[in-house]
This record gives sequence, structure tokens and C-alpha cells, in this order.
Amino acid sequence: MLIRTTDPFRDLDRLTQQLFSGTWGTTNRPAVMPMDAWREGDRFVVEFDLPGVAPESIDLDVERNVLTVRAERVARNGDWEMLASERARGTFTRQLVLGDNVDLDRIEAAYEGGVLRLVVPVAEKAKPRKIQIAGTAPEPTSIETVRA
Repeated sequence: MLIRTTDPFRDLDRLTQQLFSGTWGTTNRPAVMPMDAWREGDRFVVEFDLPGVAPESIDLDVERNVLTVRAERVARNGDWEMLASERARGTFTRQLVLGDNVDLDRIEAAYEGGVLRLVVPVAEKAKPRKIQIAGTAPEPTSIETVRA
């Protein structure tokens, strides 16, 4: 059973969040979409924590080099009294600026266990490669000797 207590510091934190987020008078507050990102060889991997988000509410867009992730966790409706509300609800958005060295046409996405995983391959033009050096072969020369 949850016991509802008054915590002046938590109430002050909630008030501060509402003032700075522009959500005065609502129970919503800005939500963070925690993320990890790393490189594995010729690909970048990005994972976002989105527990409790329905897969159909996740929207991924790429425009120019900006990847936008939008997700929504809907509020529960019913005839009940909320005892604790610490999980953010509403629409979450996060944008990542991707460099020119990734292949935006081959991004893969999967959602499992509340984690959205994106795999972004490195573009072929950005992979290390050997460059042939062009040159001319030396022409054979003949040596003439002069006899006196």
C-alpha cells in the first residue's frame, strides 16, 4: 500500500519544474528520454529508454542530418485517486544532429522491452580506404657512347 506524505522539498521541486517548463497548473513536466550511444565498427548504435510507451506511438523522422524521435506515454483515465505520480506522461521529443559520415538511408530501428534501438551505418564515403597513386612509368633511356 502506498502512503501519501507531504514532502516540502519534493513539492518545491515540482513547483520549480512547472515554472521553468511552462506547464503551470498541470501535472505534466518535461520528460527526459535517456539515451546511450556508441560506435561498433562501421555503425553507430543509439538506445533510448521508453518504458510504457506503445510501439505505434513512436515516430522517427530524418530531415537533412537531424534525427527526431517522438514518443507518447498516455495518461490513464478512470475514476480513481492518484497516490503517486513520478512517471512523466505526454509526448516526448529528442533530436540528434548526425554528421555527414553516416548513411541516413539505411538506419534500422527496433523496439523491445521498452528500449528503442537505432543502428546507423557509417557511409561508404566515410570508411577508410586505400588511395592509388597515379604516376608515369619511367621511360627506358639509352646511353650512347662516343668513340674518338
